[in-house]
Amino acid sequence: MPAYKSCLPCLFVFFIILFSCQNNTAQYKSPAGYNINTPEKFVLTSSLHEISGITFIDGKKDTIFAIEDETGKLFSVVLGGKKPTHSRFAKKGDFEDVAVLNKNIVAVLKSNGSLYLFPVAEIGKDTIDSVQQFDDLLPKGEYEGLGGADDKLFVLCKNCVDDKAKKEVSVYVLQQNDSGVLVVAGSLKIDLSQIPPDEKIGNGKGKFHPSGIAKNPLTREWYIISSVNKLLLVLDDAWKIKNAFPLNPSVFKQPEGITFNERGDLYISNEGGDDVANILLFRYQQ
Repeated sequence: MPAYKSCLPCLFVFFIILFSCQNNTAQYKSPAGYNINTPEKFVLTSSLHEISGITFIDGKKDTIFAIEDETGKLFSVVLGGKKPTHSRFAKKGDFEDVAVLNKNIVAVLKSNGSLYLFPVAEIGKDTIDSVQQFDDLLPKGEYEGLGGADDKLFVLCKNCVDDKAKKEVSVYVLQQNDSGVLVVAGSLKIDLSQIPPDEKIGNGKGKFHPSGIAKNPLTREWYIISSVNKLLLVLDDAWKIKNAFPLNPSVFKQPEGITFNERGDLYISNEGGDDVANILLFRYQQ
């Protein structure tokens, strides 16, 4: 048999492998200043297998604070460092996101819309004593996203009766009154029709279901992520959608949490599912 014929099967296999690799490294478009195709990945311990929200706290630059779905604990995570520590703030429950209010108060959102507030100064205790719980501020619904900015909290509704199917997402604005009590200061709607028509919602999943929100400190834009829809929305300071970015499901297996550090670096957390949980870091590039 001629030598070139004996090489044909090998060449065939080579081109199949090459084609597969090219498909697996498909490039997804990214927000300005970031490349969402090339994260730095930090694997988390089993205690954060169901990580659901992350944030930074002013003055604690090297630590991410995180919650997970079930245990009512706030975790302190140094990426690439030792085992995370935690402080208990509540009994078991379905906790979805965490944010900071007025730079000195931690706020945690439960899926039913209840909120838990406690002082930053109490982080590190085994059990946090000074917890305020607010149960009936928001309409009945399912809530997942909580962001803090300009002495206010912004709560995103994942499923609310008042939202028109596939057309809008409710945002409730909360702040403390003079007595330190959390009250509703207003509300608004995100108009989903502003999503560019070439970026379909939800991987074919229909309505947009937000799972996390954070404000970029450099651009003042809101970043909203959806685990169900595998989609990242970028909104301006007036809550108008500017861009939509589909997420690679092989990189973003279950993205639930999102935050920025003061330098504008973007962090996104993924629940573990059938694998391990992680936090992905996307450094800001000028």
